[in-house]
Amino acid sequence: MRDCSNRAGFDRVLMAVAATFLTVSATSALAAPSDTPRASAAELAIDAAIPRPEPANVPPPTIGDFKMDATGAVPDAAKATDKATAKPAEPGTAPKAAEPKTDIKPTENVTAPAKPSDAVTTTPPAATATAPAPEPAKEPVKVSTVAPADQPVADRLRDMLGAKSLRDFDRKNERAAVEKFYSARDYAPQWTQAGKLTDSGKGVIARLKDAAAEGLNPADYPVPDFAAATSPDQLAEAELKLTASMLDYARQAQSGRMHWSQVAGDILYPEHPTDPAEVLANISTAKDASAALDGYNPPHKLYKDLKAKLAELRGQGDGPMIYIAEGPALAYKAATKKQDEVAPEDSRVPQLRAKLGVTENPDGTHYDAKVAAAVRKFQESADLKPTGVLDDRTVKAINSPKRDRQIDVVLVNMERLRWLPRQLGAASLGNAYVILNVPDFTLKVMQNGAPVWTTRVVTGKPGKHATPMLTETMKFITVNPTWNVPPSIIYNEYLPALQQDPTVLDRMGLRLERRRDGSIHISQPPGEANALGRIRFNFPNKFLVYQHDTPDKHLFAKEERAFSHGCMRVQNPDQYASTLLNIVMPNERYTPEKIRSMYGRSEIDLKFPTPIPVNITYQTAFVDDAGKLQIRKDIYGRDATMIALLRNGRSKDLEAMVAHAQPSYSRPPGSSLPAGVNFASDNTFSSGPSFFERLFGGPSPMTPPAPIGRRPQPRFTR
Repeated sequence: MRDCSNRAGFDRVLMAVAATFLTVSATSALAAPSDTPRASAAELAIDAAIPRPEPANVPPPTIGDFKMDATGAVPDAAKATDKATAKPAEPGTAPKAAEPKTDIKPTENVTAPAKPSDAVTTTPPAATATAPAPEPAKEPVKVSTVAPADQPVADRLRDMLGAKSLRDFDRKNERAAVEKFYSARDYAPQWTQAGKLTDSGKGVIARLKDAAAEGLNPADYPVPDFAAATSPDQLAEAELKLTASMLDYARQAQSGRMHWSQVAGDILYPEHPTDPAEVLANISTAKDASAALDGYNPPHKLYKDLKAKLAELRGQGDGPMIYIAEGPALAYKAATKKQDEVAPEDSRVPQLRAKLGVTENPDGTHYDAKVAAAVRKFQESADLKPTGVLDDRTVKAINSPKRDRQIDVVLVNMERLRWLPRQLGAASLGNAYVILNVPDFTLKVMQNGAPVWTTRVVTGKPGKHATPMLTETMKFITVNPTWNVPPSIIYNEYLPALQQDPTVLDRMGLRLERRRDGSIHISQPPGEANALGRIRFNFPNKFLVYQHDTPDKHLFAKEERAFSHGCMRVQNPDQYASTLLNIVMPNERYTPEKIRSMYGRSEIDLKFPTPIPVNITYQTAFVDDAGKLQIRKDIYGRDATMIALLRNGRSKDLEAMVAHAQPSYSRPPGSSLPAGVNFASDNTFSSGPSFFERLFGGPSPMTPPAPIGRRPQPRFTR
């Protein structure tokens, strides 16, 4: 049954307090503000009756803090507990509460948890004063991942990499990568554990010692003696030296021992330097460090074939050195109707057979047809007149050391192959690409690792008209091209010719224009007699060269075909065009006949949806389809230059790029024209398109210059 008497008394006290509070609030609102302290008995009584709890930083109440009165369902013991816990924090200022019943222990009043609805209960000041303050969070202690046996070496590596005097890494990017690499592993050594070489260290050392097999110089990649390194200082020093040699090997294996600009100014290949951070990550995580380091050598078949031939050349003469003694000249003569075969006998012939690799009848002393053929082949490779006669000059060449010209030629050709891009072709076209070998005067279209089509070419003359070495992409073919004469030909050949004969250009069917800047432009309209023939293959480049047809077909019958001004003339351009177009547009079904049907007097551009890379190379040594090593004449002197640089130059100095001045033909001296020269037009009002735009086409199709007395012909783009 509900205790109504106690409830009524509590309600009367609550109403009295509320009435007093309202009276005081109204009085304070009407009274003027004053700093005089209140001293009346009524005010003091009110202050004493109303407790002033300490301010508490609590959030404002919500609806959840208010609950319905459920005292009727609470047992007597629980009701007494509620009254006990509702006692004010400051006893003396609140009305006296009812005494708790004797069946409730004092400890229960202290330990009973407070209900959420008891928000009026305040914490005694003593309780807050004695609460312990939380301790600040401590930083986690970093645990070293270095094995205890390697910690002294790690400490020395940390000191050495932090010192500015360290000279093992003279490239900033390599030093930064090395510092980051070792810092990430708490400076633990990579190549040793507990002072012993790891499998990774052994693999790297084996690859560095075998650098000669890749055409590199092992002396450029010194290997420290880890067996003699017994102290932490020595182990740390050996660690960094091996890391430096590994980075040097990877960089030179991928990009070359010398930069291509060291050789000539008409070489331009895309740069593909190594990333030292990638090299460190790759080698340190590889299962086979030797194979991973070998992966920075060129992946091309051209390179791998030469590497195999280099091993064969060095393998010859691994036994006792074979020396051919001087003696009378030996000449073989085949049998004729009037004369029997002449095969002179000489005691030197067995040694000659062994030296030149003639395995048939190894003990034979007769200088027969097989031996004479081997001598003739050697003479060709040694730039001697291929007579097949064993004379004193040939004997001296045969007796040269094994690091002879042939090995040197292979080495510099392997070096040049490092300059080529790793990906020679267009991946989306079955790795299709064009490769032209200048000293061999041949052009090949490659796809899926095999030759698709091959033809003969005419290349540039030695000297200032040499065909440049480059990699670019062929973007379109022009049928019935206009020949925009290069500035070098204009100022070096045609202007001097005009001084002798002012009508020479008219008789050649060439169109002469003068530009606003004073320069001269000469062009030849499309036609059968055009210097570019019927087709031009365009791969825009800084040297302004391209591949094209030619009306001078007879030059393709010659063995050496260095006759042009730098551009490359193709023997069968209609077949070449159809081959390329069927690669980039297989559904169009181009044939040589279809290409020839487009011949006329209007330029037609056939654009490639996907450009095809064009690689112009200089391979004086290569392996043919039959697996034989072929040596070609060094027509531009590239081999001689590179051999001298590799023998006499400091390796790391050769890696620097050399700037070459490029010729300018904007207004050359002495370019005045004689009287009587006929101009097709005098473009003093406009500079017109640049020569580069005339040559390879600008953003929009240009109308080619028309022959004098003829209307301009339209230009079509497909």
